[in-house]
Amino acid sequence: ELMQESGVAFGTSGARGLVDKMTDDVCEAYATAFIQVMARSFSFDRVALGMDLRPSSPSIAAACAKAIRAVGLKVDFCGALPTPALALYAQGEQVPAIMVTGSHIPFDRNGIKFYRPDGEISKSDELAMSESQVALSGAATEMLSVVNERAISSYEQRYVDFFPLNMLGGLRLGLYEHSSVARDPLRRILQKLGAEVVSLGRTEMFVPIDTEAVSDEDVARGRAWSAQYGFDAIISTDGDGDRPLIGDEQGDWLRGDIVGLLCARYLGVQHLAVPVSCNTAIEKCAAFAQVVRTRIGSPYVIAGMEQWSGSAKSIAGFEANGGFLLGSKVVRDGHVLEALPTRDAVLPALAVLAAAREKGIPVSGLLKALPSRYTASDRLQNFPVAMSKRLIDAWAGDLASFSVFLGEGFGKPAGVDVTDGLRITLDNQDVIHLRPSGNAPELRCYCEATTQDRAK
Repeated sequence: ELMQESGVAFGTSGARGLVDKMTDDVCEAYATAFIQVMARSFSFDRVALGMDLRPSSPSIAAACAKAIRAVGLKVDFCGALPTPALALYAQGEQVPAIMVTGSHIPFDRNGIKFYRPDGEISKSDELAMSESQVALSGAATEMLSVVNERAISSYEQRYVDFFPLNMLGGLRLGLYEHSSVARDPLRRILQKLGAEVVSLGRTEMFVPIDTEAVSDEDVARGRAWSAQYGFDAIISTDGDGDRPLIGDEQGDWLRGDIVGLLCARYLGVQHLAVPVSCNTAIEKCAAFAQVVRTRIGSPYVIAGMEQWSGSAKSIAGFEANGGFLLGSKVVRDGHVLEALPTRDAVLPALAVLAAAREKGIPVSGLLKALPSRYTASDRLQNFPVAMSKRLIDAWAGDLASFSVFLGEGFGKPAGVDVTDGLRITLDNQDVIHLRPSGNAPELRCYCEATTQDRAK
């Protein structure tokens, strides 16, 4: 009933909704339902809790803490930190975790992500939570203040220990900080690995950076920064630090799925799960033994990786936004990186820098060795989901009408994939993929072609 009344609902990653609808009661109910579902399979005496830097996040975190205490558990508050840092900590401590974050979605919204002791919750966990009966405590909400710093320190050490000592020595990197909760730990990691780091664009006002739909302002900003400072690369993330944004030495932002491809290849991954919207260069580069394509959203990518669990080594996945999920441990030059099957921005950023450094080429040089497949994506904001679905259903059932909609200058539909939305391959191998967002009222469009200009 609370879900229906508030409109706060599960999307592609966690529960999302308008801030003014995410009341104390709604947030307490979600947290209580999560704890009830986790208690069916796990034994624990505390729940790890973290948040991003949105102004609405502290009050939502406090409501979740109230729910944790109301059922007799301890609150392990890890403060403001990247989502993958909280997930890593929960995995190591074998406790559930709740992360308050709206990731990249607009300022007037927020969300809550949930982690089992062994990783992200599944769609079946979401269903069980949705069907849970919960009692609200009626207790007062108290803001959180005491922070456990172990989660963030172990996350930073994970990468300092895995990558070669002074790997980034001599590199000048721009760090586009904006309001990312990962900005301070990412700076420390880059500096410990030897880089000179220049802070860019830091703000205390929240900025919703979408790594799949980089704004024209950020495109111009990246190029201007590179020209001004002579960077070897520019590094950034989305708001909660689980999606990378990487610019080459010219300040041009790399596509997230290309970042994922480069990271997987650097790590020697052989079994790869990716969403259907990702660039077909993944298969065409012939770097992976098996590639499976899934619906969009980390739960589906994780399910894709799990098919190899116990039967294969070197398993990973990534999303079109570049968030990288490590499904098995990696051993490289005697250093071990344990599995972290949730989206992460730091690993792919460091892997791209490491790959370029080892080959002795600039970051842009890594792209030149890939098949000539280019992608572009964008979105229509404030576009009702019902309208998106009507359009997509109509075109899926009548490709001739879709050809009329496209007009002249494009190929004709030659193949259709409805794994998630409507993905049409044209007879010239161009791809047009339309789908409603799972997080906000937006119609997203992903395109692929043989040149970047044509994709755009």
